[in-house]
Parts: sequence; structure tokens; C-alpha cells
Amino acid sequence: MKTIGLIGGMSWESSQLYYQIINETVRGKLGGLHSAKSLMFSFDFYEIEELQHAGNWDAATKLMVKAAQDLEKGGADFVLICTNTMHKMANEVASQIAIPLLHIAEPTAQAIKAKGIKKIGLLGTKFTMEQDFYKGWLQNAGLEVVVPNEADRQIVHSVIYDELCQGVVKDTSRQEYSRIIDGLKAEGAEGVILGCTEITMLVKQKDSSLPVFDTTRIHAEVAAEQAIQG
Repeated sequence: MKTIGLIGGMSWESSQLYYQIINETVRGKLGGLHSAKSLMFSFDFYEIEELQHAGNWDAATKLMVKAAQDLEKGGADFVLICTNTMHKMANEVASQIAIPLLHIAEPTAQAIKAKGIKKIGLLGTKFTMEQDFYKGWLQNAGLEVVVPNEADRQIVHSVIYDELCQGVVKDTSRQEYSRIIDGLKAEGAEGVILGCTEITMLVKQKDSSLPVFDTTRIHAEVAAEQAIQG
């Protein structure tokens, strides 16, 4: 079995989901007392969030590269960034290590295309919804991407940082997300990406009028499968 390197703590709320899903998947595939071989570097998210909102992506990239290199030195066979937003520097991280980086958008795009969907809604942080590092990846995979309007993007973003990353799950926010998903459907979206690894804490399939693509589960399950194949 290969050893999975996890760059986590962004936030730890979703990192624990990665750990749980990966180990449940391995046990489900292999049975008995099997669990995943893994290493995790967990950031103090306060420091990362400050760099994000200050626009200091260069400093954030240096931290991410160092974390990946430390996991490689520790024996990881491949690396995951356990957050969508910090895939902004995925190319830089991948170029500074000798082991593979499993990009979160790759298995997500594959799952969407497997359902025959061509136009997909995207929810996430404002960085993920507004910048090209994530949307561009999906578009290069042949998908048309639609995001909420500016006011709704702010709601989605605020709920992530002010609530979900702090372990707070509110019914009122779930209702807002459901409303926003309805708006994406009205714009022609055939499915919706939960493009922040915390959104799965709030939105389940029953809360969405569109098919849901949970990036946390997709990423973690593919990582577990790759580890087993090793």
C-alpha cells in the first residue's frame, strides 16, 4: 500500500473528513483491520487565512511547498492538498516535489463527465469561484462553469469562513445555499460542485435541486484507491 501525504488544517474540520473517508474506503475495499497509510501536515489555518485575504499568495505558496516537501521526506508516495482554494498554487507545489500531486479538480471533472453533464455550477470561496486557477482547470476538461452572482458569492464565502471552518452548521445557511443552487439551476447548470471541502458539512444531496459533486469525498476516495493500487 502506498503512503498518502495530506496537506491539511485548511480547515481541520474538513481534514478530519479526509482522514475518515480515506480510512473507511480502505477498510471497505480490503476489509478486516485494514486502514490507510498516511501522513498529514496540518497548518494553523489562522495564518493561512490571513495570507489569503491579504492577497499574499507568494508567502502562502512557500508554506505549501515546504509542507509538501516535508511529507515527501517523511515517506509519502503522493500528495493531496485537502482544500480547493489552495490548489491555486498546485502547479508550483507539484513542480517542487518528486512525487505526484493528486489534483482535486481532476477526479471531480471525471465524475461530472461520467454523468454526461456539460454545464456545472460551482460553489466555493470567492477565490475559487472568481479566479481562473480552478474554473480554468474545469473548462480545460471540457466543462462550462457557472457561478452565483456577486451577492450570493459573498454569502457562500462568508458562510465558509465565519461558520463552517469554525464548526458551525446553521439551518438558515443551508437554506441560503439551497436557494443559491436553485439560481444556478435556473442558469442552466446540470449539477453543482461543492468546491470547498467544508461545504459537505452543510449541503447534502437532499438539500440540492441539482446533482451534487462533493469534492471532499471524491478526492479522498480516489486517494484511497490509488494507495491500495500501490
